[in-house]
Amino acid sequence: MAAKQLTYVLITPYTLFKSRTGGIIGRILALSRNVQFVGARMFAPSDEMIDKYLETLQYDNFPPEIREALARYVDTNCRRENPFGITNRMMMLLFEGPDAVRSLREDVVGMLSTNMRGDTIRGTYGDYVLSRDKTVFFEPAVLMPTTTEANRRQLKVLSDFAMTDGGILTNIVQYPAGAPVETTLVIIKPDNFAKRSSRPGNIIDVFSRTGLYIVSAKLLRFSREQAEEFYGPLRSIFVRKLSGQAADRAAKALGQTFNFEITEEMKGKLADVLKEPNADFEFRKIVSYMTGQDESGATLPLQERGKCVAMLYQGENAIAKIRQRLGSTNPKEAEEGTIRSLYGYDLMKNGAHASDSAENAERERKIVGLWQEGASCESKDLIDKFLADEGKRS
Repeated sequence: MAAKQLTYVLITPYTLFKSRTGGIIGRILALSRNVQFVGARMFAPSDEMIDKYLETLQYDNFPPEIREALARYVDTNCRRENPFGITNRMMMLLFEGPDAVRSLREDVVGMLSTNMRGDTIRGTYGDYVLSRDKTVFFEPAVLMPTTTEANRRQLKVLSDFAMTDGGILTNIVQYPAGAPVETTLVIIKPDNFAKRSSRPGNIIDVFSRTGLYIVSAKLLRFSREQAEEFYGPLRSIFVRKLSGQAADRAAKALGQTFNFEITEEMKGKLADVLKEPNADFEFRKIVSYMTGQDESGATLPLQERGKCVAMLYQGENAIAKIRQRLGSTNPKEAEEGTIRSLYGYDLMKNGAHASDSAENAERERKIVGLWQEGASCESKDLIDKFLADEGKRS
């Protein structure tokens, strides 16, 4: 059996700026074969990182004119000072599988050429326009390697700069003085990853209509301890709000068993008796769902269980804007066109989570590891392990 190969797709600053991120992620997740999505991280490359990345392009398999156009593009448009005057935020996505470089390039991303067509990511979101043999406009949409050697060297650059040039980019975007800027947490829930689907990308695409900036991203798998802490406040809400529903269900069941009326007084006592165990049951259910230990998650391969994507969105009045696009908690009551009306199933499997206040955003970010950087990160650790294993094989 062929060894698994780790590779990356790097979404360019212009593509992020034009809010094409969701469309690209949707295509990769839906159409890629034999690879698994295993990591995500934001970068705002320094000049040193760009210089190191440019050195690796000689190991890619490009025709000379393509290599020249790509090198010029990276050198000009991916630096913090660039002609567009935009942030140079880039989103790295990591994928793993046999021959992952070739598989992603051929199945989904596409080659760089003047004949790019809409059946690939580059054909839809990229451009390579020539006039009299001179490049008029070049936009690759994403960066990725073409050879095993380029992949190894480029992953090394991404690892080397992961902690200095990547992570939580809350200080990258500039806003007018006094603007009501907020940073909020969004989590795309596990049911969206239960099978190959464009759903996660579609959800990101709806959020992009807020005009906010993505300033951090990571692939998240809740531990049971994390999920219990994250959703801990829900338990007291379940005690208050669900006791009546539990009593109604119990009264209906008892009414079918006994030949006497279950009075409102009895139902009140039932509610009092059932409120704590019912809240515990509902709380355990959501923890099991978010950690991939519920019935649907248990049917997936271990590496796919409980997979979420956590992102930070930043901008003016970000919390309210995200909540508006998200929609009401109950998908049946959510406003048309919102994420929960389009992609929700029930109160638990309702597409995505978003913080509802600045205080909760801070609390939740700390739990999922998007408040401040540590000594390393999951994506760097994945890359370093892959490169070490490759070194042993060679």
